[in-house]
This record gives sequence, C-alpha cells and structure tokens, in this order.
Amino acid sequence: MVARLVIAAPSSGAGKTTVATGLMAAFAGRGLAVSPHKVGPDYIDPGYHALATGRPGRNLDAYMCGTGMVAPLFAHGARGCDLAVVEGVMGLYDGAADQGELASTAQVAKILRAPVVLVVDASSQSRSVAALVHGFASWDPEVRIGGVILNKVASDRHEHLLREALGGSGVPVMGVLRRAPAVATPSRHLGLVPVAERQAAAVEAVAAQAEQVAAGCDLDALMALARSAPELPGEAWDPVGALPPVAVGPARPVVAVAGGAAFTFSYAEHAELLTAAGAAVVTFDPLRDEALPEGTSGLVIGGGFPEMYGAELSANEPLRKAVSELAASGAPIAAECAGLLYLARSLDGRPMCGVLDAEARMSERLTLGYRDAVAVSDSPLAAAGARMRGHEFHRTVIEPGAGAEAAWGLRQPVRRLEGFAQGGVHASYVHTHWAGAPEAAARFVTHCGTGHDGNGHGRHAHGGNGHGGNGHGGNGPAA
Repeated sequence: MVARLVIAAPSSGAGKTTVATGLMAAFAGRGLAVSPHKVGPDYIDPGYHALATGRPGRNLDAYMCGTGMVAPLFAHGARGCDLAVVEGVMGLYDGAADQGELASTAQVAKILRAPVVLVVDASSQSRSVAALVHGFASWDPEVRIGGVILNKVASDRHEHLLREALGGSGVPVMGVLRRAPAVATPSRHLGLVPVAERQAAAVEAVAAQAEQVAAGCDLDALMALARSAPELPGEAWDPVGALPPVAVGPARPVVAVAGGAAFTFSYAEHAELLTAAGAAVVTFDPLRDEALPEGTSGLVIGGGFPEMYGAELSANEPLRKAVSELAASGAPIAAECAGLLYLARSLDGRPMCGVLDAEARMSERLTLGYRDAVAVSDSPLAAAGARMRGHEFHRTVIEPGAGAEAAWGLRQPVRRLEGFAQGGVHASYVHTHWAGAPEAAARFVTHCGTGHDGNGHGRHAHGGNGHGGNGHGGNGPAA
C-alpha cells in the first residue's frame, strides 16, 4: 500500500502548488521515494513536481481518461514509492463545467480513498477560518479532510488567532507558512512559467519551498495521516496491457517527439504507450536541433508556449524544412496546440514550417476548457467517428486557408469544427490524454510503418470542405 495525501484548497491562488511541491521535496529530502501527481490537465505543475522528487509528474484526469482510470494510473505512477502526494486543481469541489463533481479534486480524493489536506490562504481572515474549514469538511461526508495548512500567515499574533479559532473544528492544523517571496514562482496564462524556461531559478525555488514547508509543517503528522489511507484495490495501469494488438515490422519505427523549452506540454504516458506499441521514441529540441532524429518515420509535437520562442523557431530554417519534407512524404504527424502553430505558415508574421495553409497570431482572449471531440475523418490518430475527450488552453488564433479539412467536430461548449487533417497530419488545439484512448498510440505507430509511400501521398483521403465562420482552427486564444 502506498501512503498518500491530496493537497487541496478552497480556491485557486491559495498556494497549493507551493505546499504540494514543498512537501514532495521535503519528504524526498528525508530519503523517501515520493510519487508526484496532479489532478486535471495541467502540464506545468508536474514539471516542478518532477524537480522535487526526481520522478515524472503524472496527471489524474477523470474527464479525459475516465473515472475508472484514475486509480490504475495512480498505482502505475506510485509503484515502488513510499508516499504519493497529489496536488489538486482549482477549489476542492470544482470540476468540469456543468458536470457535477466530475474531474474535481474531491472526486479524485474519493476514488483514491485518500485524506485531504486543505491549504487555506489566511492572509485576510482570523476567526472566519473556522467557518470556512467547517464548511469544506462537512460539504461531502465522503471527502475526509484530515488536516489544514495555513498559508500566508502574517505574524505570531495572527497565527495564534487562527489556531484558537480552529481549536474546536476537529480538523488539526498541520502547518503554518508565512509570506515568503523566495518561494514564489512567476506565472503566465493562468499557470506557472515552465521549468524548462527557468531551470536554475526553478531548482532554487523548489529548494526554498522544501525548506519553508519542512520548517513550518509537521511532517511526521502529515506522514501519519498519509499512512492512514486504506488499501487501494485494483491493478496498476500497464501501457502494454492497455494497447490493442499492434502490427509493426521487425525494425522499431522512430517516433520523434518535440521537447525543449518551446514544447514542454506532454503526458508521460504518451511516450510509454508509443514505446509499448513498438516505437523507438527519440526526443529532439526544435530550438537547437537542425535535423530530425535519424530515421524518423513519425513526429509528435505537443504544446507549450511557442510565442515566447517564435523568433528562434523561425530562425531554425533547416529543421522547418525537414518537418515540411516529412509531412510531404505522408508520414504521420500528431501536433497539439503549440505543435499546430509550428506547422502553420507563420506565427505572428514569422515563418514557421508551412505544412498547414494557415496563419497564426497571438490574441488577448483566452480559450480554456474541456472538449468532447469526434474525429471528422480518418487520420493517424483516430478513425472517422471515433470519440476522444480533450482540453483546450490557448491565447492564439489560427486562420485557415480555403478548403482546409477539420480534424475534430467539437460538441461542447458549442458545436464547431476544429483543427486540420491532411495527408498524414493531425493538428489541433485540443490536447488529448492517450491513456484514455490508447488506440490512438497504437494507430499512430502502425501508420509509422505503413501510413505513407514516401512520394508525398498519404494513404487516407479526408472528406469535407472549408468550414466557414472564423475558421475551424478556433477563434479563441495559449498553445
């Protein structure tokens, strides 16, 4: 059994990431093997979790992967660990819009049968903190709030008032943290700046978080609470067992996966599924590498913040040409969000790969939310009519040329066509989690061996015409 804690808060901005990352690093500093997890579709926090623990940060997303996958994916990530720390998303009871508790921290805590530690921003309250904690602890009797950590406490006097108020609440105070600028992490687009963009500073910030949490929290009490979690039934997820049969040749097809500072958004399970399906996964950095990995027969370009590196990406003309030539050969290419922008003709006026007849630019408007998608036509990721769930998060607009073919038909919050499917390319703003649809990885690897003829002709025809309106690439805004 893996001891486990869920770190939650009444709302965003209370300090969940600071506390969760600090706890991970503090316990790892004690010599424990700590498994880091994040509720929801966030890509950035897991990067800090990985720094704190030395293990891949893993997401638990009940919307994209299904409620039945939460415990198996947790057990997969936590295999062989002494402790698992799960950072929540938004407020404890906030989940997918109009879906009740679905994808909320509370739902994940219940599935994992894990005690919750509530992080409270106490900066503007004293006695009222008891009413707040009581309300959260009593709202859902199936959610066990085992402790509270008071964050942003101003002084010894303030701490005394808070502890006195919570004395009869039945929820023990397990930590008190003062305001500490050294642990702050810069934010952008509703999230932290990724680790890859500030590696040295991020290491220092995580060390400061660990020091603050170790000094201000009762680690022994928190560990005892984590060990009180009951046995979690069921088997751990396994990428090989999750896949349908895959037919590949004797040589493992090379799947190049974009990485580096410009493309930091990726789920660890994607590479695991591609490997299990028979691919040789090789990471490359479009900011530095002037060629694709040798023997590349498929390309995966995830999300990130390409607008921060538009000049550098554009300046790497040899790689842009290599990507264009790979696409022209009909090789399978899966691109999400930042990857979609990279495949366009231009981004904010700077030349990109030119694979897609589309122009991209930054926007003031944020597009954010879960999506229920149906494949419009066959592609290397999905057969026509296949359904997948995903998530959009971007501040860009992409304007397709006439006759562009859509990748997805989205069903909510409004019905619209989105993305591009042409030849072997599937490019979209929608981020997907392949653990919820492992057949996507199997299909992609199969196409790496059989999906193109090397003469620029894809094996799949895509029906449909242009999609009118403001373009199916999405008229909302970060990649």
